[in-house]
Amino acid sequence: MSFSLQSLVAGLALLTATGIAQAGELTVSAASSLTNAFKEIAQDYEALHPDAKVQLNFGASGALLQQMAKGAPVDVFASADQETMDQAARQKLIEPGSRQDFANNALVLIVPNDSTLKLAQLDDLTQPGVEKVAIGNPASVPVGRYSQQALEAAGLWSAMQAKAISTQNVRQSLDYVARGEVEAGFVYATDASVMQDKVKVAFEVPLEVKISYPIAQTADSANAAEGQRFIAYVRSPAGQAVLARYGFKQP
Repeated sequence: MSFSLQSLVAGLALLTATGIAQAGELTVSAASSLTNAFKEIAQDYEALHPDAKVQLNFGASGALLQQMAKGAPVDVFASADQETMDQAARQKLIEPGSRQDFANNALVLIVPNDSTLKLAQLDDLTQPGVEKVAIGNPASVPVGRYSQQALEAAGLWSAMQAKAISTQNVRQSLDYVARGEVEAGFVYATDASVMQDKVKVAFEVPLEVKISYPIAQTADSANAAEGQRFIAYVRSPAGQAVLARYGFKQP
């Protein structure tokens, strides 16, 4: 075999090996509220598929959408609301037909564990003892939109503006309450459950819409097959069991 042919064969072998190494690489952008559950799901998925490597990117659903729109390499997108996924579909950022719901959640009002405030309904937020309330930015944070809808339905949205502390994602709202920087905050029930030593649920906030989480393969995924396999795992009994342990309900 000539040197040039040997070089060609070696080059092809390297390309093949590189392709195999990259074949299982997957980037998943997911809503902040999924942080704990998806870290465990990704770990279990990699254990089940040793050839796979899952890179997780967490943030507010709207912020993740903006990243994708600007060309960020993402294979799977999981949002905390249908509206953000609708926007992704309109912008042709997700693969048609790949979108599926995989979890439900609830909106709750939380307070620090040592709080002595008596909060049982939204009207109670108007009392003088409540000076600051953490609310996700409705423009980009689904939990903020849900909170706004609930407050508007109760006729309290305008009154709450003077007390509202805007946050960039639901975990920031959770942290503000946990550190006692605000008297109360709107988060998902699943977020409250991961900091039971620092926050407590005052009450579940009534909503006219269901909080459901959709997941989809992105339109320009570099690894479509792996993305489909990961989505299937999230929706499988094993994936659903992990989500359930973190308080998520089945869709």
